[in-house]
Amino acid sequence: MNKPIVAVPIGDPAGVGPEIVVKALVDDTVKGCADCLIVGDRKIIEKAIALTGVRLTVHVCQDSGDADFREGVLNLIDLDNIDMTSFEYGKVQAMCGRAAYGYIERSVRLAMDGKAAAVATTPINKEALHAANVPFIGHTEIFGALTGTKDPLTMFETNTPGGVSGLRVFFLTRHLSLLQMLGQIRRDKIVACARECLAALERLGVTGGTMAVAGLNPHCGEHGLFGWEEVNEIAPAVEQLRAEGYNVAGPIGADSVFHQAAQGRYSSVLSLYHDQGHIATKTLDFERTISITNGMPILRTSVDHGTAFDIAGKNRVSEVSMVEAVRLAAKYAPYFTRKQ
Repeated sequence: MNKPIVAVPIGDPAGVGPEIVVKALVDDTVKGCADCLIVGDRKIIEKAIALTGVRLTVHVCQDSGDADFREGVLNLIDLDNIDMTSFEYGKVQAMCGRAAYGYIERSVRLAMDGKAAAVATTPINKEALHAANVPFIGHTEIFGALTGTKDPLTMFETNTPGGVSGLRVFFLTRHLSLLQMLGQIRRDKIVACARECLAALERLGVTGGTMAVAGLNPHCGEHGLFGWEEVNEIAPAVEQLRAEGYNVAGPIGADSVFHQAAQGRYSSVLSLYHDQGHIATKTLDFERTISITNGMPILRTSVDHGTAFDIAGKNRVSEVSMVEAVRLAAKYAPYFTRKQ
């Protein structure tokens, strides 16, 4: 049976991206679910192979058309953009920021051209991007620009072995101070965001179930005792969504809603601010919390950790998050519907 082809840019070469890529490729889960097409620099990949001791042979190809997806072969699109005489692990380098952007750009093109079913990304460094004069602060902004998507939507998914159903979390707001966030807790914004989230789930083939909207205040405000946001904005938004035919519940106290969703009571949760959802997912399982970018014409998953410059080049990084990013890309690729 043909497996989906997942494009994997190696991220910032000075970080742990190359190491988690080569380690993930020899993992049984990855070997069983996807054919990976790596985009990077051959010199960096060969260094990562030697460093980690994995048994892989590099096959340089142009795209999936001339790839060799036999076991033990690492299919590489070699952009040959790293000068090893000046390269250093764990350092912010303009060369590496520029290279990381190039890997993403080629990976996006593969997916846009239908030569990859999804992209699974590895960590990049914001300072290195800035040093290279790359005009984007991170992955989401880069993918938005390269795919012509105005406002990509982020979903976290955490899957923990051992009987836990898993957890999907969307975010009403993200990179705002708590004070700024409070100004965004509005009925119209909640309604619009929930509609987008439910449409994104449908595009991933996730149908049925109930989306829970998290509460903001302790005990959902206790009818105004601890705040009026639930009474004035959140509950009316849920009521409007239900009147429109959406299967939505809430507001539900944030101290319990994520646990209930992880046990299968809800199919997803709309978190109201950054740390509310991040703390829940990462506490459930830090390494298996994966970011999925929705609302684009292509499917993208990503590890949710950084370049880890302090341990880069030391063969100390775990590949579990990379394995999960590829697994989820492969899981959703057959169901993903392109947004026109």
